[in-house]
Amino acid sequence: MKTIGLIGGMSWESTAHYYRVLNQETAARLGGLHSAPVIVHSVDFAPIAEMQSAGDWTGAGAQLARVARGLQDVGAEVIGLATNTMHVVADQITAAIDVPFVHIADPTSDALLADGFETVGLLGTRFTMEMDFYRDRLAERGLKSLIPDVDRTNLNGIIYEELCRGIVREESRRIYVAAIERLAARGAEAVILGCTEITMLIDDSVSPLPVYDTTDLHAKALVGAALS
Repeated sequence: MKTIGLIGGMSWESTAHYYRVLNQETAARLGGLHSAPVIVHSVDFAPIAEMQSAGDWTGAGAQLARVARGLQDVGAEVIGLATNTMHVVADQITAAIDVPFVHIADPTSDALLADGFETVGLLGTRFTMEMDFYRDRLAERGLKSLIPDVDRTNLNGIIYEELCRGIVREESRRIYVAAIERLAARGAEAVILGCTEITMLIDDSVSPLPVYDTTDLHAKALVGAALS
């Protein structure tokens, strides 16, 4: 099995979930006492979040590209970026490395298409919902994505002010369920949890639409790439 390099820390809450799924999936596939060979570089999220707010994507991309190259230099053979939003700089990262990079939107698209969905709701940070990088990637695979037409600022705030800090509130869960209900009314057939923290709030037991958890799907795809 190839060694997985994981760029984490954005936030560390979801990176911890990645580590769990990487090892659970490896054990499920290989059996016995097998676990995933993983090198994690967990960055300090505060400076990255400041660059997000300032729109300094080039600067943030340069930093994450250096991290990716460093992971490759110490033996990582496949790279994953444990955040949806920062895939806005995926091209900078891939340009800096010579090993495969598994894009988080691809296994999500594969799962949705395999289940026959064409129109999906997309929840995430305001950057993921409002910028083109993620929705364009879905469109390239033949998926139409819908984003909330109201309350995006509130949804974004729940991610940064609560979930990234490990705070899970029932009221915030109700806000997200209401957003999914509105997406369903506009024609969404399923919903992408397009932020790696939203799985802390929403799963199929509470969602009015089928849920596609990017964290889980991405981690499993990284294991698949490492075993290929």
